[in-house]
Amino acid sequence: MTPDQLRAALREVPDPEWLEAALRQVAVDPTAIERLFPGVGRRCGRGPLPELPGWTADDAARVLLLTALPSGQAAHAEALYRQGDAAEKRAVLRALPLLPIGAAGVPLLHDAIRTNDTRLVAAALGPYAGHLDPASWRQAVLKCVFMDVPLAVVADLDQRADGELAAMLAGLAAERQAAGRSMPVDATGLLDQLTAREA
Repeated sequence: MTPDQLRAALREVPDPEWLEAALRQVAVDPTAIERLFPGVGRRCGRGPLPELPGWTADDAARVLLLTALPSGQAAHAEALYRQGDAAEKRAVLRALPLLPIGAAGVPLLHDAIRTNDTRLVAAALGPYAGHLDPASWRQAVLKCVFMDVPLAVVADLDQRADGELAAMLAGLAAERQAAGRSMPVDATGLLDQLTAREA
């Protein structure tokens, strides 16, 4: 996802002038984002964006605001995440791969993965999850299976999935079978794929 794609998808927002003005303000005065960020849903709407499956207008507009910051991106992202509601937190998580902050946002991923909010867990496993260490990443994938979050949301799943993840999935599958419960189809498919790879 790029800022240009987000801008293109937001062409039809209810108040495009407000969004353009907000982006200009943030570029000149980064502290303005604290005031503007919470009001994005009211000004830009919260509906899905047909051009960007899985994205809403407020998601995209908030991500654009974060990318408009000229400096202090990591500090602003953390403050907005800590103070925000679930929609604001999700937007911060989605913005992380587009910000020049290195691994500074990893604590936000850990926080999101600890929640029981499927939207936050899914957002935390996007492209920025490449900064998670292997053990944390495997635990996060397992949490997706526990919460029935589709594994399609996990960035680079095919490249990062390994024998240790296969063993964890096999253990979970055995537990569920003993309890008379099934595994999600995508998790079973991943386990089969990993088992065949290891054979």
